[in-house]
Amino acid sequence: MRTRISRILTAGIVALASMFPVSCSSRGDGASSGGPEASGASAGRWPREIKHEKGTTELKSRPKRIVSTSPSVTGSLLAIDAPLVATAATTPSPITDSKGFFSQWAKVADRRGVKSLYGNLQFNMEAIVAAEPDLVVVSSSGADSVADHYAEISARFPIVVVDYSKQDWRKLSVQLGEATGLESKAKKVTADFDQYVRDAKAKIKPPDGDVSIVSFNGAGGQNQAVGKREGPHAKLLEAMGFTVVDAPPGLETRRQKRSDFAFVTYENLAKAIKGKSIFLISASDKTVAGFLADPLLANLPAVQSKRVHSLGPTSFRIDYYSGRQIVDAVVKSFN
Repeated sequence: MRTRISRILTAGIVALASMFPVSCSSRGDGASSGGPEASGASAGRWPREIKHEKGTTELKSRPKRIVSTSPSVTGSLLAIDAPLVATAATTPSPITDSKGFFSQWAKVADRRGVKSLYGNLQFNMEAIVAAEPDLVVVSSSGADSVADHYAEISARFPIVVVDYSKQDWRKLSVQLGEATGLESKAKKVTADFDQYVRDAKAKIKPPDGDVSIVSFNGAGGQNQAVGKREGPHAKLLEAMGFTVVDAPPGLETRRQKRSDFAFVTYENLAKAIKGKSIFLISASDKTVAGFLADPLLANLPAVQSKRVHSLGPTSFRIDYYSGRQIVDAVVKSFN
């Protein structure tokens, strides 16, 4: 499981026409320079133009059949009650159901009748066509990105390409709300979540000193990662009263640096962790035990004082559902 989670994080931390397509006008192949925008969105008017990572798409009416090719985005679509009919699935594992739906939103998807578009993140254009969507949501980053198929998909279906690696789920929800006509729902969901965080903050007492956020992939494993203060995990923890510290510069192994994680070698992991307390991503009690027992990490102050905590098994990618589970895990550790 750790290797698969690592692929999701390191790839960036883990589509379509019916015979009568809703109008789609996608212009440009380069990433848009601005943030998500929608002409007429605030007034709920249609048609509207949605600027996204690969250009601009014109939607003539509110989408009624949406397909997600990115399981990392699916949770945000479900949270705003988007009319999602199918989603791509990842490889089944302990953090998914048997179909490959992430466990934090799998039951919600099942209740709403969301089907598996295709499994194991293996792109299937025929499956997209069979779903008859009037909007396809694609990620431009991550192991679940099918942006390489942008031309193929956009030739047949309205498409919006999002980048979840450079924005938290709140901003992603706003972008998806504009594309789906669910702006008010997106605002309500984020407001409800923020209140949930405030209520949780009042229940806990954060430890003294900075904290580090770590994706630990086992002793000797490559692609270890340390969370950055600009990342969504850090922002969530800081909203609960913690102070997150970055890894020192110069340790990153990736040429193209990300805003959410610094990827480091196993040998440099101890140097990269500066917090007096540590939060482990995608971690179980067994993961915490393995971290504490790792001889390379034995001299870390957080290890010596046993201030190492799990953010839960679903914490590798934050959406509305996993975000609440992270909050609950923090409250459990500090209440």
